[in-house]
This record gives sequence, C-alpha cells and structure tokens, in this order.
Amino acid sequence: MPKIHHLPHRLQADATRVVIRPFQLPSTSGRMQRIFNAVSAMDMRTCQAELAIVGRDFESRHWQTRQIFLKRYEQVAAELGINNGLSDQQRQLVGAYFCHEYSYSAAALMNPSVVPHVDQSGLTQGSIRFIMSLRAVGEGHISSIAFREGILTGDGRMDLMPEPPFATAVTWDKPCGPEVEACPVTAERHAEASLSGTVIFPFTAAQAGGLEDLRLVRFLDDDDETARYLGTYTAYSGRAIGSELMSTDDFRTFRMEPMSGPASRNKGMALFPRKVDGHYMMIGRQDGENVFLLRSENLREWGEGELLMKPRDPWELVQIGNCGSPIELDEGWLLLTHGVGAMRKYAIGAVLLDKKDPSKVIGRLPGPLLSPADEDREGYVPNVVYTCGAIANNGMLFMPYGVADSSVGFALVELDELLGEMI
Repeated sequence: MPKIHHLPHRLQADATRVVIRPFQLPSTSGRMQRIFNAVSAMDMRTCQAELAIVGRDFESRHWQTRQIFLKRYEQVAAELGINNGLSDQQRQLVGAYFCHEYSYSAAALMNPSVVPHVDQSGLTQGSIRFIMSLRAVGEGHISSIAFREGILTGDGRMDLMPEPPFATAVTWDKPCGPEVEACPVTAERHAEASLSGTVIFPFTAAQAGGLEDLRLVRFLDDDDETARYLGTYTAYSGRAIGSELMSTDDFRTFRMEPMSGPASRNKGMALFPRKVDGHYMMIGRQDGENVFLLRSENLREWGEGELLMKPRDPWELVQIGNCGSPIELDEGWLLLTHGVGAMRKYAIGAVLLDKKDPSKVIGRLPGPLLSPADEDREGYVPNVVYTCGAIANNGMLFMPYGVADSSVGFALVELDELLGEMI
C-alpha cells in the first residue's frame, strides 16, 4: 500500500476555547419579559455594580464583550417588541442576562476538510495556503464549525496559523420563526476577527442538535475562472437529520440553507468541484450502506442517484461512504472513501473515477489507505479514522483526518504511488 507520511502536528479538544453565545429562553413563558423588567427597574448604582461583576468575570476571556451584550440586547428587545429608553449600562446588562459562555470544543475536535485559501499571495513556489474546517463538539454533544488557516510547503512541511487569544461566534440575520423547522440563514464573521478564531453555531430548529461534518470544496463555475466555496453538512435537529448547503466567496459572509429532494434527507453528501457534462454532481449515501452518484440541475435539489459502489473488501463490509469531495486529477476523479469493518473499525480508502463519466470506477485500492494505528485507537469513539476532505498539491495528497472522534492528525501521500497501487 502507499506509504503514509504523518506530520507531527495534532489538534486536540480544548475546553479553554470559549465564546459568548445567545442564551435562549422561550418568549412565550414570560420569563424574558420578567428579566427585562427587572433590569429596567434597577437603580443606576445597582445596575453598574452588577455590570462590573460581569465584566470582572468575563471581559478578560472574550473579545468586545460589551458590544456583544449590546447586540444581544437589540435581538431580545426586537423579540419582545420593546423600544424604550434604557441607558447604555442597562442595555448591556440585559444583553448579559441573555448570553452564556460556551466551550465549543471541550468534548472533541474531529472530521476536518480542507480547501485552498482565498489568498495565495506571497508564497514560495510549490506552497499553498489552505483553510481547514473542523467539527468542534461541546456541551450537550452539540457540533459547531471551526476553522484553522495554514500553509503547506512544496517539500511537505506544514505551518498552522496560531489561534487568536479570543474565539468569536459569527453574527447572523434573524432566523425563521419557531413554526418553521428549516430556513436560509446569512451569517457574518466579525470584521476584525481572524478566521482561525471564528466559530459557526446552529441557528435554526433543524440545526439545533448540531452542524456536523462540513465537506468544503472550491467550486469553479462554468467559466472556469470564478471560484466560490461550497460545503455540504448534516443539520441535526435532535430528532432528525438533513443535508444543507453552505456557500461563501470570502469566508466572511456565509449563506446556509437547506437542500431538498430525496437524497438530501441523508448525511454524507459531497459535491464535485465543478459541473460534469453540464450537471452538478454529488457523491451520496442514501441507504447508509453504499455509495451513490447524484446529478442535478440545481445545487439545492437532489433526487435519487445511481448506485456507484458497494462494499467489496473485508475492511469495508459493514458500509462505505465518501470522505469528502472528489479531487480532480489528470488521471480522473480521486475519491477518498471510508469503510467500516469488523468491530466497527473505520478506515479510509480511495478510488479513481473516470474524468468524463464519473459513474465508471476505473481504479480502487485493494486495502485501506489509512487505518487506526495502535497509538490512534483510543478516544471518544475508538477505532475510527475519518476525513471530510483533502487536497492535491505539488504531487502530494494532503489529508487532515479525525482520530477516534477526538483529535485531528495530518498525513501526506505521493499521488503517483497512490494511483499506482489501484487495481
């Protein structure tokens, strides 16, 4: 099998990475109004004293805390239909009562995907700047989306941009009302916030249980010049799952919206990086067991696909699926797969699809590319290696991957060697 070069970096879950999130209370219960009225009735000395306690406890742990409180006040006042003349301190305190601190990666950090960065300026020949998405899991096993930026050099070294001291959650437009399960949302990164410290949390009722396994891809439109970034992810409501689509041009504004059609009711959808034969194409797993090829005229609507691959080898007999979007090479479409074998062990494999007709499998590794090693078996979910996307650069496959649903490792594989092992 191809030789795997493991990079020395390892990203771990970190309970010290915290953000301020909205603390949601049902507006129909009367509790929101009661809290609002109590702060409105406080004399200024009491209000200032309470706000000072909040500042002492939290201002050293977060960025622009008071601005966040004011923004949250505006949301609460709008929800309650209130427009009165509270002082600046009272508004901040109201906002603080409707916020809470959240450790977004306290439980796990896993299942990365990676794309070329928007900015490729100032690099040495053969190097590439990248953006990596991460599934971060915190309290209540709720998943959110985090990011890290870095540079991969032509000789296979990796430098990750340091995380900023403070993490920040994106802001968003008003999501749909409680009677609507899923709806489009537009989220914005703070103007002064680093992408490596930005976190996207669930917004809608359909996402309330988590945003899981974002598969990013740099998508080229028909002119092959205009690139945008698209990503499919699983929205989990706490009861049901559905696939949704993220789109962004600059990783500052994010459009997130549900997809429709029979295939979208499942997880693990991965978009091709351009149209093929005039169609949008996706790799899916409608039945939870086999790999399907999906075609559509619309990025947001996906019907039933055609069967592409079934489990074949012992390491994947339980089920197979994709490990991110297909990667375009001269030789064809390189598709990383995951297979589940005995003792529910997850491993990563690879196949090659015909470039003009991706319904044809023209090569398949006879065994797993990457399996849980002895030192990588332990974690939140043992015996799992998994990725949501890799990129090709300078003759190498660069693959960040999740380890035991707990941490993230990084691997390089020579593409010629990888393709040469396929049969």
